[in-house]
Amino acid sequence: MPVESPITVRVQRTYTHSPERVFDAWLDPALLGRWMFGPSIRDEEIVRLSVDARVGGKFSFVVRRQGTEIDHVGEYLEIDRPTRLVFTWGTADNLPETSRVTIDIAPRNGGCDLTLTHDMDAKWADYAARTEAGWRKMLEALERV
Repeated sequence: MPVESPITVRVQRTYTHSPERVFDAWLDPALLGRWMFGPSIRDEEIVRLSVDARVGGKFSFVVRRQGTEIDHVGEYLEIDRPTRLVFTWGTADNLPETSRVTIDIAPRNGGCDLTLTHDMDAKWADYAARTEAGWRKMLEALERV
């Protein structure tokens, strides 16, 4: 039986902000609620955002969409401020199955370049385009924050 290759979604974006500022926006619940989740991004309400920003620490981002609560969960695998952040990504109702997100941030003149790599099981292939579009929209919103 052939083993299916994992799916990788990669999104890149350049920011006019420092690597430290961009990196910190990934770990600050107040900022996450302005660019990753909430009504400014999609039709949803933020219920709770919690972050334990340490290797082995977990996060939980609970939102309500169309009357249903969705709990986005993960664990921080690497935290190397301000250049690299790696965490698992999933929803509480799909645990223990998760995917892996890697954020690489490189300084550049007057700002930084961010590369997001989201590795998912092959069974999620039908969601790759939607996943990429979602990350693009969120990273665009991050620039405004």
